[in-house]
Amino acid sequence: MNPSLPPAPVTPSAHPNWVAYLTIVRRELTRILRIWGQTLVPPAITMTLYFLIFGSLIGSRIGDMGGFDYMDFIVPGLVMMSVIQNAYGNISSSFFGAKFGRHVEELLVSPLPNWVILSGYVTGAVTRGLLVGIIVLGIAMCFTDVRIPHPLVMASTVLLAATVFSLAGFVNAVYAKKFDDIAIVPTFILTPLTYLGGVFYSVTLLPDFWEAASWFNPVLHMVNAFRYGLLGVSDVPLWIAYAVMLGFAIGLSAAALFLLKRGVGLRS
Repeated sequence: MNPSLPPAPVTPSAHPNWVAYLTIVRRELTRILRIWGQTLVPPAITMTLYFLIFGSLIGSRIGDMGGFDYMDFIVPGLVMMSVIQNAYGNISSSFFGAKFGRHVEELLVSPLPNWVILSGYVTGAVTRGLLVGIIVLGIAMCFTDVRIPHPLVMASTVLLAATVFSLAGFVNAVYAKKFDDIAIVPTFILTPLTYLGGVFYSVTLLPDFWEAASWFNPVLHMVNAFRYGLLGVSDVPLWIAYAVMLGFAIGLSAAALFLLKRGVGLRS
């Protein structure tokens, strides 16, 4: 080999980090699609019941909400709720399953950077959240006319929200010591935040104290930013909603990478 010749360029597909990232993503997507009856069908059935009960039956008695038909008003909240819950649930169960099966140790002893491992799992969880969101949005079209005046806002909001709760689910999975531990946060934290995040109502209807307290709920900002993308209205300024989502994404990313670096809950 002539030493004067420059080394052959490394294509992105041949880069070890890129290959490892795609491998993790492919495994996550295979898992989601292989058990589609557990990952994609239940959210569709649940949201259909929400549309039937809250939208058609109860909504006809409520009337307008925020200047829109009640069915139209709850569509953004229900889509966002499904995205958040499924993105969170996917990564928490998947990564804890890797811990429980002891094959996460193979990733930890490999020369892979921690950000590659985290990115692979987060991408898989975000993908499931997006798939479920698309399914729920399709179901909503059977009940009402879905308008998207701001598609870029809608797309960026759902990506940020799915990323934030994927990272939160990863942190939950790192600390979990048994399968029951991954259900504690969704039951006692995620569900209350979701139902109190303006999914079924406008926060302007609340008393002043509770309206102000609701601003500390990150789900409120996600739901309203997504509602702006679908309906063009929001209870919170759009820039604040994006600042909250970006802040949580950065903070949770730093926390997740720190936990991976320290091996908290992984090397015991």
